[in-house]
Amino acid sequence: MRRLHIDHLTEYRFGAVVTPLPHRLRLRPRENHNLRIVDSKLEISPAYGIRWQRDVLDNSVAVITFADRADRVRIESTVLIEHYEEAPLDFLVEDFAVRYPFQYQAHDVLDLAPFCTPTWPGDRAEVMSWLGGVSLGASPIETFLLLDRLNHAIRDRFRYEVREQPGVHSPRTTLTNGSGSCRDLAAFFTESCRHLGLASRFVTGYNLSYADVGNGSTHAWAEVYLPGPGWKGFDPTAGVVAGSSHIAVAVAHHPETVPPVAGSFLGPTGIRPQMHVTVGVREATATAGLKKSDVSGPK
Repeated sequence: MRRLHIDHLTEYRFGAVVTPLPHRLRLRPRENHNLRIVDSKLEISPAYGIRWQRDVLDNSVAVITFADRADRVRIESTVLIEHYEEAPLDFLVEDFAVRYPFQYQAHDVLDLAPFCTPTWPGDRAEVMSWLGGVSLGASPIETFLLLDRLNHAIRDRFRYEVREQPGVHSPRTTLTNGSGSCRDLAAFFTESCRHLGLASRFVTGYNLSYADVGNGSTHAWAEVYLPGPGWKGFDPTAGVVAGSSHIAVAVAHHPETVPPVAGSFLGPTGIRPQMHVTVGVREATATAGLKKSDVSGPK
């Protein structure tokens, strides 16, 4: 078991007094049998109200309504988790899906259909050509070996870059550039899987190993649905299977629908707000807890 402490601070500085409109926060890790939230808190200014929701993919969403006008908005999330995914390769795929290609079982097809549908269908030719160039998808192969080779091929053939601009590049753009951020590479992996007939989804969250890369340790990777173990994470930025260093916060069909913080404001014309983000993930001791008691969500 790994115990991790996550700090995520987002601050918008407007340069004038504005009216912040409701913000939607996806900062709370996805709890399951491998991950448990021990403690959490949110510190937000100006004064606010909070309403917790679950979106269609069961991501935790905090809807923040601000009570005051202000010249800045500050949102700080602190979470303490226990992560039990210490052997990410210890799983068994159902017999019928051990080798690719295979067909998902009829009772799963409807639920998986959105994750088998490409986000950028117009890029199919380019993606399939690239897959052919790395000898993937044209002949039978063990399913995990296919995914592992795809994971490594993206890591080895694309240059990782820190890209602070918003949005996610299409596979065609990533191929043209020969590089991408973690979210661009995760989207490329996801689209490649979908073109191969494998259900895949985009994941955003944190990674302990990337604490000194880019914007703190926010990170993006992909998950593929494998009959038997279910959704398994693959990180094409590092070429590894996701394990206890990966903390998933939100999953999505489209990678641009799950930003950690999203909102808007009303203010004088011409205001160009500055955003400052600081993220830290570190190992915590077995007895560590949060110092303040204001909890950001239900235990």
